[in-house]
Amino acid sequence: MAPGTNIGAAHPVSIGAGAQPDKTMETKLVNDAAAYARSLALQRGRNLDWAEKIVRESISSSAQEALELQVIDLIAEDTTQLLKKLDGRSYLRQGQKKTLITKDIPLRTQEMNWRLQILSALSNPTFAYLLMMLGILGIFFEISQPGVILPGVVGTIAILLAFFAFSTLPINYVGLLLILLAVVMFILEVKVPSYGMLTVGGIIAMAFGSLMLIDSSQPYLQISRAVIAATVAVSAGFILFASWMVIRTQSRPVVSGQEGMVGERGRVIKDIRGEGKVFVHGEFWRARADTEISKGSEIEVVGLLPGLVLEVRVPAAGQHHIEEET
Repeated sequence: MAPGTNIGAAHPVSIGAGAQPDKTMETKLVNDAAAYARSLALQRGRNLDWAEKIVRESISSSAQEALELQVIDLIAEDTTQLLKKLDGRSYLRQGQKKTLITKDIPLRTQEMNWRLQILSALSNPTFAYLLMMLGILGIFFEISQPGVILPGVVGTIAILLAFFAFSTLPINYVGLLLILLAVVMFILEVKVPSYGMLTVGGIIAMAFGSLMLIDSSQPYLQISRAVIAATVAVSAGFILFASWMVIRTQSRPVVSGQEGMVGERGRVIKDIRGEGKVFVHGEFWRARADTEISKGSEIEVVGLLPGLVLEVRVPAAGQHHIEEET
């Protein structure tokens, strides 16, 4: 053991809400753990009474007390001192007695390879959170602007990497569900006119979900509050911008297809007496009108009839000119 450390307190405990066993089951657990501790102590040549007391009475001993009670072999401050004290000691391996030779042996540090370094970086809570938010934004952009492809691909990869990282972290699934609810609200904002209420609800759900995402009180497992605030703010701004682009696109007048022909101006090529021919948008079309329109007159398209026949009329200015000529 190292100086300043302690060992013991091995009484069985229940983990999880509502998992407290009844009195009979608790007695059985304690007796089983005590018997197992005594068997280990007997096998290793340790203090049998101490091994039983750490289970039944939850006692704990400091490093010096453990050495005096023959619970441990030695106390060492660092690796170098440990190797010196281990030198010449004997141990049993598969029933055979062997001797440790640790004097003046070189220490070799084994560094992580590139694969383990990548996996270690992915398991960082803050990095995993940023990956998830990047994935959400990429998928949202792909849904709101279909056909871009790149944001969807990047978003999908980021989401999968984030899920891998979450498998190694203590995740609060309520927080994760709140973030997913925020994504649903943002997507609905594009499809349903809510006057911004879905976006506001999504931002609130994302903020609370981010704060609740990691279910641990350990500082090294916490996501930086500054990162959460900045990520939520950037995500909200991006989603508001994307929603505004979608709404602006949807509100533009149609410039293609049947609807795109309505309002176009053209010229009569063949007199329209019930039906004629016109030149509109660089193409010749069959046309019908409620009134007779002579060749060369300007017309305006008001609709598209079955059989790709344009319904036309004379614009106000054109109508006045024809009346004067008549």
